[in-house]
Amino acid sequence: MSRNIVIIPVRGNSKRLPQKNIKPLGGIPLFIHSVNYAKNNSKLCHEIVVSTEDETIKRIAKEHGVKVIDRPKELALDTTPTKDVLKHVIDTIDGTFDNVILLQATNPFREKNLLTKAFKIYNDHNYDSLITVSENRQKFGKISNDKFIPYNYHFGQRSQDLEPLYYENGLLYISKVALVKKGEIIGEKNYPYIERNFLARIDIDEEEDFELAEYYYNKYNKQ
Repeated sequence: MSRNIVIIPVRGNSKRLPQKNIKPLGGIPLFIHSVNYAKNNSKLCHEIVVSTEDETIKRIAKEHGVKVIDRPKELALDTTPTKDVLKHVIDTIDGTFDNVILLQATNPFREKNLLTKAFKIYNDHNYDSLITVSENRQKFGKISNDKFIPYNYHFGQRSQDLEPLYYENGLLYISKVALVKKGEIIGEKNYPYIERNFLARIDIDEEEDFELAEYYYNKYNKQ
């Protein structure tokens, strides 16, 4: 049986929304929603690790019984790629693992069975990696010389007739440890898992995102 490590990168010095990762959502620090999701999927999540440089985040993580990997300051910059953070954890932690499950702290809404369903596809077909994506049917275009040029449609075309485009929603990433050790997250044999739950679109970067998350959290968690 394969062993999986969950890595939750939680940086302390966010710029657009200061201290967003510990901002309470439903009375719970934002990143703890991802911790709890991993705990609720313990059959697949054999080790849960928070990578951070921030003392407050370290304390909160330990209070919730989660292992902490001290992240060097040079890996806690705005420009630091997530793949470098994952590699640092794998190179640092004791123990042997086969797969890395990446849960981003800014994505608090994951469907209950998402990981179970996604991991089965990933494992059964021996993919190198898996990412979750959402469909987007907006009409995109470019502006050149003050002229709007449609990119994925033509003027007058109905939005329901567009060929769908997809984007990484950040909910879930699964990668072979061997891939992460090479400094990568997405392999050549990568599976795009389509998540159709509209809450998958919420990725908290700014105050408006957080307010939207609060609205839906309160709506679906009424006492």
